[in-house]
Amino acid sequence: MIRTKRLVLRRWRASDRVPFAALNADPVVMEHFPAPLTAAESHASVDRIEADFDRDGFGLWAVEVVDEEPFVGFVGLARPTFEASFMPCVEVGWRLAAAHWGHGYATEAAQAACADGFERAGLDEIVSFTALTNVRSIAVMERLGMRRDGEFDHPRLHAGHRLQRHVLYRRSVQ
Repeated sequence: MIRTKRLVLRRWRASDRVPFAALNADPVVMEHFPAPLTAAESHASVDRIEADFDRDGFGLWAVEVVDEEPFVGFVGLARPTFEASFMPCVEVGWRLAAAHWGHGYATEAAQAACADGFERAGLDEIVSFTALTNVRSIAVMERLGMRRDGEFDHPRLHAGHRLQRHVLYRRSVQ
């Protein structure tokens, strides 16, 4: 578990699955992903996230707002599994319910997750990437002190897909 001034980043609970499925079904939240997820796909994501924690010792933490909201989404570290020139790597990522955007939660939690990755997990570098159209996430990457390191076509999206072109950011251990 990781605590910040306003947030708790923790392992997943069974009670997180329903609000996570709702978040993943929201077309606003999923605008920069190929499609919203079904409840079954969302539950499978939680299972993969928990397996990642067991394998790597880090993962995508469930995020709660202290004394306000028991689950607002996830923020944390993951190992992407597609082929790209910058692989293998560890990515910092986030997905929060739209009602919780604009409060600085993604930046606050991602700073804490990166610090944990560098300090406890001993990582030398953390990357982040998103579709070029995702200006909100790009702004978070920049607030994290990450540096832009080019663009790439996401190999899991077909040529011409509206989200195929991605931007890559990097941050090295301080």
